Amino acid sequence: MCFARSVADALGRSLAFHLTAGEAADCKAYDTLIVLPERTPDALLADKGHDADAIRAELTERKIEAVIPGRSNRCVKIEHDRTPYKQRNRIKRIFGHLKINRAIASRYDQLASSFLGMVHLATARYWLEFVRAA
Repeated sequence: MCFARSVADALGRSLAFHLTAGEAADCKAYDTLIVLPERTPDALLADKGHDADAIRAELTERKIEAVIPGRSNRCVKIEHDRTPYKQRNRIKRIFGHLKINRAIASRYDQLASSFLGMVHLATARYWLEFVRAA
């Protein structure tokens, strides 16, 4: 089983995808996803699954603001800016739009390449709706 990890812009539009194994931790896809956008992001909005010291250090080196809440089991609590973190729901909405396509929601495709192809088709359809509305 594959899961799609996504990079999105500030308007909640998908820019890139990376497939991971079903049980892979979110932070395993970080190295691949951070280099995918053509332009360096100003901030990384992510959930607690990306709360790792190595990720935070690399974001600091790249001059990217880390808007990641700390895990509850951290010894030293790390604060995050809650105002931009509220925009993370746009990323969740991307997957909601994609799951309108039944093949993606139920993961009918057996091959990773077929599943990724369906994700790209659904994303293109979403982008076309976005362009038409503008």
